[in-house]
Amino acid sequence: MPETTPLRLRVEPRLDAKLVAFPYQEEAIEFVAKRQYAAIFHEQGLGKTKIAVDVMLRWLRDREVDTILVITKKSLIANWKREFAIHSHLRPLVLTESGRNNYYTFTTGTRIVLAHFEVAKKELKRLKVWLTTRRVGVVIDEAAKIKNPKASLTQVYFELAPLFVKRVIMTGTPVANRPFDVWSQIFFLDQGALFGHDFDAFKAAHDFDQAYAHDPAAFEAYQQRLASVSQRLKEISIRETKSGGRIALPEKEFVRLVADWEPEQMELYRRVRDDLRLVVMRDGQLVQEDQESILKRLLRLVQIASNPMLVDQGYSATPGKVQPLLELVHDITKRGEKVIVWTSFNQNAEYLGKLLRRYGANALHGKLPIDRRNNVVRWFMENPEDRVLVATPGAAKEGLTLTVANHVVFFDRTYSLDDYLQAQDRIHRISQTRTCYVYNMIMRDSVDEWIESLIEEKRLAALLTQGDIDAKTYAESATLSFFEILQGILRHSGV
Repeated sequence: MPETTPLRLRVEPRLDAKLVAFPYQEEAIEFVAKRQYAAIFHEQGLGKTKIAVDVMLRWLRDREVDTILVITKKSLIANWKREFAIHSHLRPLVLTESGRNNYYTFTTGTRIVLAHFEVAKKELKRLKVWLTTRRVGVVIDEAAKIKNPKASLTQVYFELAPLFVKRVIMTGTPVANRPFDVWSQIFFLDQGALFGHDFDAFKAAHDFDQAYAHDPAAFEAYQQRLASVSQRLKEISIRETKSGGRIALPEKEFVRLVADWEPEQMELYRRVRDDLRLVVMRDGQLVQEDQESILKRLLRLVQIASNPMLVDQGYSATPGKVQPLLELVHDITKRGEKVIVWTSFNQNAEYLGKLLRRYGANALHGKLPIDRRNNVVRWFMENPEDRVLVATPGAAKEGLTLTVANHVVFFDRTYSLDDYLQAQDRIHRISQTRTCYVYNMIMRDSVDEWIESLIEEKRLAALLTQGDIDAKTYAESATLSFFEILQGILRHSGV
């Protein structure tokens, strides 16, 4: 990297922190600030943003960087602006889709620049030039966004990585769905020093395999490979969990709600299930062993178990989960408490939002403009009469603190572990004072049961990979039973 002249501003911002860090946050700041690259993997809700802001202030005070580029998701730009205002005296400039505005940002002296992921792809040429003119550090928020090394967006960040003098990634779920998700994120930091340059080989060694369920020796070797990943991650990452005892948070209780079928819904589900069984099974066994590929084929079953209207616009009956949801929301709001209802589908969010309007519900989903999303969040946070937020994980699972609520209801779930963990912990984080309740709605004898099992197996593998549990604890809990559960559901004749 060529030598650059240190950037000097006519008026320097104050570089002291407004708020004092918790002891575990201060430890993380020390760990990260002194390294060329590092990962902040603290569990969601434990103040990663505060850690990152204090690290940036440290870099600037010590003149290790001239400017810091913060990359986040587009929906979280406003949230980061608020966090900078809360924790520092810094005021970031923002890179957007506007080339003219970005020219000003690139040519103006500033200490902090904020951008969303896709801007880097659009502005790749100017970014590369900019990075040769000053010493720039980078902080990538929600780093699981670049977990797929073959995606064109991820390739952009791989190309830029060596040009940053400091690199930090942060996410509470480094294993967003599968253990191999960590490879790409770490490769951005170290260009292959820790886990090598061959992603396909790493994936093959660390993915689920149906054979492990019937081969104890192979399953034990797999556990040891995951444990080895967690040990190596400790060299460049720091992680704190809510169960670590360093900070007091209220309990989180899980409630499983099993719903019964509406007759038309059951008949539609049965027809689609029988058709799909012919595609994914032969002689009673799964033809395709990759669970995510299977689930893509089974998405229609997931939708029907949630709301048949998602696949059949002519459906006009009331889905089986609706009445239990109405009763639950009535009980929660009657006590003066707020609740978030999660669904994976935009159309469903609109449907449920209207259904729950009597409780002051608003819908928050990916088809809404960013300004509207920000307003919905503000209304839910500030207005006592807005007691229900119906949201999709894609629009609201990350970066938001929604501790005015202490209940979350998963009306449906897909196979994403990241969606599930991030969404429930919008309420279970610093500043929450009440017991938090997580309700999982399951349609009886349906694909919901497989998703429940799959997410649990993914969660256990993630805990081992992230170092939250040891191999012995994993072996005592993991069963890989989701293969058998799926086969049973597809063969089931009771529905």
